[in-house]
Amino acid sequence: MLQAEQILQDRYQIQRQLGNNGIRQTWLAKDLQASNGENSTVVVKLLAFGGTVQWDDLKLFEREAQILKQLNHPRIPRYIDYFCIDDRTLWFALIQEYILGESLKDKLAVGKRFSEKRARKIAVEVLNILTYLHELNPGVLHRDIKPSNLIWGEDNRIYLVDFGAVQDKAAREGVTFTVVGTYGYAPMEQFGGRAVPASDLYALGATLIHLLTGTSPSDLPQQDLRLQFTDRVNLSPSFVNWLQKLIEPAPEQRFTSANQAINALKSGLTVKSANKNQLLPLKEIINNSGCGVFNTIETVPEEILGWNWGAFLMPWLWMWPNKVGYGVFCFVPYIGLVMPFALGAKGNEWAWKSRRWRSIEQFKAHQRGWAIAGILLGAPISIMLWVRAIALLKSVF
Repeated sequence: MLQAEQILQDRYQIQRQLGNNGIRQTWLAKDLQASNGENSTVVVKLLAFGGTVQWDDLKLFEREAQILKQLNHPRIPRYIDYFCIDDRTLWFALIQEYILGESLKDKLAVGKRFSEKRARKIAVEVLNILTYLHELNPGVLHRDIKPSNLIWGEDNRIYLVDFGAVQDKAAREGVTFTVVGTYGYAPMEQFGGRAVPASDLYALGATLIHLLTGTSPSDLPQQDLRLQFTDRVNLSPSFVNWLQKLIEPAPEQRFTSANQAINALKSGLTVKSANKNQLLPLKEIINNSGCGVFNTIETVPEEILGWNWGAFLMPWLWMWPNKVGYGVFCFVPYIGLVMPFALGAKGNEWAWKSRRWRSIEQFKAHQRGWAIAGILLGAPISIMLWVRAIALLKSVF
């Protein structure tokens, strides 16, 4: 039995236990050989072979060590060591980098509820990790994405941990794999031993729904095997449809890859539904531009947010082709002095909502043209106007 202060392999000094599920133990330890003091804290995962621990458990543990050793991603804990502690009792140890932060499960446990903006950020970061894993050769499936395995680091980034259920190849016909996963988060095909990349996407979708609703997916009602969550949240229609596509019961109806899912999310595209239970193929998606400047439901794509130099430098001209009515205040005395700043800060959002755009690429190209025109033409004119305005103010006061 391990105790605090015990040293393993003359290197890892046990400090305190982090978890114990009856099969595995997880300890926080100090790497006495670490050259950098800041990186001396590590995680020790232990498996004692025998008793209730079966060969499948040992196979998964060894597979986790083998695959982690091959991974190199800044949002995945770094592999450090793997060894057998005692040849007689057969204790196996896996040493990993320790990620300082808090799991999303812990945040949910204290009543934390996540906004759509925060959920989108988490989705993008996890999808970036999944893109890396799925595109390896052979591809790696995590198979156990859930709030407890996502760490919100102190650097405000998301880390994917616990590769104990990892699979290093896609299922083939006639090949049996160990059934793993957590009920509510794992899709049906995974419990049938046929996990595919879209299985990780389903688990991500179920996790995001848990973060948004505060209710575990296992406790949510279902209709035709689909999680029913829309009545518990206030989300933009495009994000709702994106989530629904992630958690389609049939894997072929989900996004085909993490890369496709992230592109659909970041582009602000909405999947149109034929009815409330059926989503059309991804090729029929449309963007949500032109939804109206007073529309507070639709979310503006994050890619277009930021300062608009064209609106700031040439507000009196920029407002017309972009159909931003707020620009008329540029012609109102005194108010017009602050309007360039308002248009610069909010111009992208207002322009996106005020008129219809073919795509984000078209929108960006249009605003880029105005920015160039603003620098070449608007800036000199603006400087002259500001000089004139300041002179008038001095003459008045």
